[in-house]
Amino acid sequence: MYDYPLYRPPSESDSLIIQATLGCSHNKCSFCNMYKSKKFTIKSVEDIKNDINYFRKIHASIEKIFLADGDALIIKTEDLKEILAYIKELFPECSRVTLYGSPKSILFKTIEELNDLKALGLTMIYMGVESGDDEVLMDINKGVRSEDLIKAAQKVKAANIVLSVTLIAGIGGRDKSKNHGVKSGEIISSMAPDYLGVLTLMVDEGTILHNKILNKQFELLDDKEVLNEIKLLLENINVKKPIIFRCNHSSNYISLSGNLPEDKEKLLNQIDYYGNTNKLKQEMNRRLW
Repeated sequence: MYDYPLYRPPSESDSLIIQATLGCSHNKCSFCNMYKSKKFTIKSVEDIKNDINYFRKIHASIEKIFLADGDALIIKTEDLKEILAYIKELFPECSRVTLYGSPKSILFKTIEELNDLKALGLTMIYMGVESGDDEVLMDINKGVRSEDLIKAAQKVKAANIVLSVTLIAGIGGRDKSKNHGVKSGEIISSMAPDYLGVLTLMVDEGTILHNKILNKQFELLDDKEVLNEIKLLLENINVKKPIIFRCNHSSNYISLSGNLPEDKEKLLNQIDYYGNTNKLKQEMNRRLW
């Protein structure tokens, strides 16, 4: 039924996963090794409907559905509308349908198209931002600039679709850490997403970034430098509408969560607390244990 490897956001752990596409439409990011074993493919509407029929037979009730793989939003709008309508027909109890949307696939859609998808049940789009610094975005082969990311976010928000974005601490390396932290905070202020997740860079063998590290072209941040970068990021986020902030992925050195802007000072104080070497080491040892 599934073409592995299969990935989904941490918040979709209890969702039914339906593979509408295989792989990632971009698949060129220097740090990512998730879909290198797959050729990007958009499954036929008929095949997707057959999958939906199968899942309906084996599940008595489904509240949440995630459309995989890495960029299901790139599917032609009319086909995606047909898929969403079929989900609504077969799973009337389902209250949430979500997917990954690359910045380019969002920009390809008109606001009217996004409105139509919203009306048929598309609840939330996950978009990887990674960094707000154009130099870092170019280094990691993101394929877009910061202005494109902002425009994509504005489109999603204009359609009243919930937007969840991710940043990667450490993705700029030691040389670009300051600019990455500052610019990432600034882009989040401009985008004003509903959710912000911050991951910490984890390097997979065989990636372009891994080779850069081996060739001394990229310096990884240590644990304290990562925390300082996240602090810099938070200091530069200035929003009025609330953002749910999470920095509690398994990649992170410490677990942080709160709502911005109301919990900003609390989060900064927590970072300062753990910035003490002993406290940080104690927390890391506790999590490893």
